[in-house]
Order: sequence, then C-alpha cells, then structure tokens
Amino acid sequence: MAKEIVAMLLAGGQGSRLYALTQKLAKPAVPFGGKYRIIDFPLSNCVNSGIDTVGILTQYQPFVLNEYIGNGQPWDLDRLYGGVHVLPPYQKASGSDWYKGTANAIYQNISFIEKYDPKYVIILSGDQICKQDYSEFLRFHKEKGAEFSVAVMEVPWEEASRFGLMVTDENDKITEFQEKPKNPKSNLASMGIYIFNWDILKKYLIEDEADPNSENDFGNNIIPNLLRDNRNMYAFRFDGYWKDVGTISSLWEANMEVLDPEHSGINLFDEKWKVYSRNSGLTGHRISGDAVVEDSMITDGCNIMGNVKHSILFSGVTVEPGAEVVDSVVMGKTTIRSGAKVRHAIIAEKVEIGENAVVGECPEDSSDNSNVATIASHVKIGANAVIGPNAMIYDDVEEGGKQ
Repeated sequence: MAKEIVAMLLAGGQGSRLYALTQKLAKPAVPFGGKYRIIDFPLSNCVNSGIDTVGILTQYQPFVLNEYIGNGQPWDLDRLYGGVHVLPPYQKASGSDWYKGTANAIYQNISFIEKYDPKYVIILSGDQICKQDYSEFLRFHKEKGAEFSVAVMEVPWEEASRFGLMVTDENDKITEFQEKPKNPKSNLASMGIYIFNWDILKKYLIEDEADPNSENDFGNNIIPNLLRDNRNMYAFRFDGYWKDVGTISSLWEANMEVLDPEHSGINLFDEKWKVYSRNSGLTGHRISGDAVVEDSMITDGCNIMGNVKHSILFSGVTVEPGAEVVDSVVMGKTTIRSGAKVRHAIIAEKVEIGENAVVGECPEDSSDNSNVATIASHVKIGANAVIGPNAMIYDDVEEGGKQ
C-alpha cells in the first residue's frame, strides 16, 4: 500500500557553531526547553500533521540520537508499515561513505523512499525549533499544481542578505532564487523545508549525483536546476514560530522565549499541538522553603535550594543553598554548588560548578543575547573559579582558576 507522503529528516549536522554543546552530540540531539531535544519538534510536527513515515538521516555522533529515537514509540511512530527509521550513510565494502551534501543524503536513501511508493516527499531540517502543520503546506502544494514547494518566512529587509531568498510573482510562483545576496530582491527566506513530487525529486537527485562538479546540495544545486528547467515551483508563506538554533546565541534566545509563550509564539503547553519527547521518568522537582524561583521553567527531578531567575533547568539539576542562576539554560543532571553564580550562560549536561565559582555575567542591556558563557558536558569548574562572559569551556577548570 502506497503512502501519500514520506518525510525525510536531515539530522546529520555537526553543529560546529554550537561548539562545546555538540562536541559529543549531533545538533538535533541537543537538549531544549527543559525536557526536549531539538529533534522532538519536527518529529512532533509530523505526527500532528498525519505523517507516519519518517526517515532520519544521521551522520555525526549518531549514538545518542539513535538511542533517543529507539522504535519511535514516544512520538506514536512505532508502526508495522512506516514509522520512524534511522538511516546512517550506507556501509560499503571499502568502508562508510559519508553523506556529501543534503541532496546526496536523500539520494543514498532512494530505495527507502521507493519502498513506500509515495506521491510526495517532504524534506525537513533536524536543527530548527518550529511548530508547523505540514498538512497545510501539502494542501498548498496540491492546489498550486506544484512540482516543488518551499516554506518561507518574511524577514526584515535589512537582514534578508543573511538568507537564501525566494523571489516570487503575485501568485507565489518562484521566479528566482538568491543565496545570501548583497542586493536582495525579496525578503522571503527559505526555511529549508521542501515538498517535492517524488518523481521530480528522484529525477533531479539522479542527475545531480551524475554531475561530478555538483556540491550535491539542495540550495546550491537542486533548486537552481529546477529553476533552469522552468518547473512549477511555489513559495508557501509560514507565519508561525520558527528559529534556526545553529548558534549559541540563537539557542539561548529560543530557550528564553519558552519562558514567554504569550509574546514569543512558542507554547510548549499547547494541548492542541503537543510536543512529544522521550521523558526522563524522573520524580517531580523539589523547591526548598529557602529557595526563590522566579519566571523560570523547572523540570522533573530538580532539587532547588538556591535562587533561580528567568532560567530553564533540565531534569535532575541541583542548585545548592546560596547558589544563584540567572538568565541561563542548565542541562540535565548538572550540580551548582553553594554560593556559585551562573549568569547569562548555557551549561551542558552533567557539569559540576564548584562552591562560590562565577560563570558568566549579565549584560547591561537585558535584550543583548550575545556573550553567552558556555560549558561543555561532564566538565568540572573548581571552587572560586571565575569564567567570564562569552567563554567557551571544554575542559575542567581548577580551583580558583580564571577563564
């Protein structure tokens, strides 16, 4: 039985601009918003949109991601026919052939898609925080008689040159594609979410693979080739919450926006559009009588005895008496010892911040999202150590040390 649509989720990114946070982790597996990982969002979008067949293309540090996805049960994707499948690069006799680009990643998995004989394929990014109904996008694609459609967002004109831009006519038909141009003709930024008719996608993937000069990339190769051949290409305007969390500052900012769902547009408590995750199974959190918690999200298993303000704490975090956490993201099973101060920072999993240590510094302008101090997982910051704003710490810091 053929599937109408199959989703292919690109989750192989190294996330090099997240530095310490992705040293041992693929970017889509990075924790987000207290109890989630980034990949929970596209997977939940698929389930909520009625898409039950998803291929996840992994590459860099896939082990945590593979274990996390498992059989797909938390997202209702444990199906006998369809469901979720983790697709690493194929092993060849000479060893593994890494995905050379986004288009090559899909090309290597043509046989997976063919198994379901879909009419349409939606290609998704595993490193965005986005709540989107893909069924609306598919309806648009069908109504336009499109062969290729791309989800776009209007961005401020002064920022447009940072994006891949779709130039369209009055019917949203794409007439030109500009990749990070100096002189933008459009402010419709590509979100990197595409719907193809499968027969068209397959044809262009095979042609692209045969071209020795191709970078095997959708933005640089496939989309320009579709334009060259005057294919029916349309831009679908999306106006919901979307954020590429590929940098420390954008990841910090997106976590902070979780704390303000009324204004930011990202509501993790929306019963009509649930975000599913593999729950930690920890006990409820505990806040002691001496603790002060303001404007924060505290997840299961946390033990709060100090002060926490405008921060997100993942499961199993301990904040000892006299410790202070402000404007920060603290990931799972991290301990912040007595008297320590963590400000304007992202702390990865299983970190220990020693007594009276100082990590980060709040900027004078509260809207400034730069200069975020970042600590890699499993790092120990010694007592009385001082870690400055914008620091990127990969290794242990001795007692009284400064960085």
